[in-house]
Amino acid sequence: MAQHVVIVGNGITGVTAARFIRKLSDSRITVVSGETDYFYARTALMYIYMGHMRYRDTKPYDDNFWESNRIELLRGWVTKVNTVDKTVMVGGGRTLRYDKLLLATGSKPNFFGWPGQDLDGVQGLYGIPDLVTMERWTTGISRGVVVGGGLIGIEMAEMLHSRHIPVTFLVREKSYMDYTLPAEESASINAEIIRHGIDLRLCTELAAILPNKEGRARAVVTMDGDEIPCGFVGLTVGVHPNIELAKVSGIETGWGILVNEYFETNAPDVFAAGDCAEFRREGIGSRQTEQLWYTGRNHGRTVAWTICGMRRRYDRGVFFNSAKFFTLEYQTYGEIEPVPPAGVESFVWTDERKVVRIDYRIADRCVVGFNLLGVRFRHDRCEAWIRNGATVEQIMQRLSEAQFDGEFSRRIERDIAVQYKSTLRSVA
Repeated sequence: MAQHVVIVGNGITGVTAARFIRKLSDSRITVVSGETDYFYARTALMYIYMGHMRYRDTKPYDDNFWESNRIELLRGWVTKVNTVDKTVMVGGGRTLRYDKLLLATGSKPNFFGWPGQDLDGVQGLYGIPDLVTMERWTTGISRGVVVGGGLIGIEMAEMLHSRHIPVTFLVREKSYMDYTLPAEESASINAEIIRHGIDLRLCTELAAILPNKEGRARAVVTMDGDEIPCGFVGLTVGVHPNIELAKVSGIETGWGILVNEYFETNAPDVFAAGDCAEFRREGIGSRQTEQLWYTGRNHGRTVAWTICGMRRRYDRGVFFNSAKFFTLEYQTYGEIEPVPPAGVESFVWTDERKVVRIDYRIADRCVVGFNLLGVRFRHDRCEAWIRNGATVEQIMQRLSEAQFDGEFSRRIERDIAVQYKSTLRSVA
């Protein structure tokens, strides 16, 4: 009899695992989620609010895809796992038996106990339920405040801006995302935020959220004592792994659900992957928790092999991420630190709203990472150059192979190469 694989969570990790398990085996597959009936692209939430897409446009697969691929979908919240009897308890008194279980429970927004964080009109942004409440609480308001200078924060600021709602953006750092971005990139994004009319306030933090008589947010107070009237507060100060189910079920956790390089937990036949997973040691992934869409997809693809009896060790490969800051596109490949570590040199080319950064080791001239802002390079080229140890000189001669901008965009590879050569001359 075919084994029964139960997957808790229908995000990118859980669904990718289900798809690959179906490709690799004849297992019975059940995906359980209490959020939505069908998988949707979580990264597209902002575009629903902005009117560019509808919910049904964010579903990558037709609704009949699941039945035609023999993937059962069950709507409900899992309350506990019995790892001895190998059963999953679902709200409403339902019980599922499993042979293999994958926990792909994702993340939850961080709330740090601010006074007023439970008021109406105060929320994070993670899933469809948050989008519904944001629609409700932002109707007819005169200002919104977004707290936290990460990717979700700038998305929420853009969402409000798209509806002509004035936005104050509170960022505790000296410059936007300067904890991960070098100075030139961070400064360019600061300018982009301000250029779109956002009230960007750096080096400030939230102290409290003040209520009106109806129990709804009416203002925020900063650590500097400034009071900012508003009708909506977006709390976007990062996320943490969603580990409550694992904890109540006796599955070992740290910051996340602890796994090895095969995504195996301490419980037999129980796996965890995606945002909720934490590698037991450094050196398995790019970091011990990987909370990105791309890594979630890779986790799901890899764990499927082991679940199907063909153990496959996780290999993150060359790090990659992308984002959009209003109209500025951003890609990063490999390893780029805010300040280059010892033994690494950083070449930076800037032109108006464009930044190209190439970091390389001084000893052998091999490139270790790229940052691209307002410029697009081909993913396969950048990854191959880093993986194969291409030198910065070799890459300068072949930049035209990487440029991916539109047909009528100005070619910039010659300008980059000329500036690089002048840098060498000035050093000599």
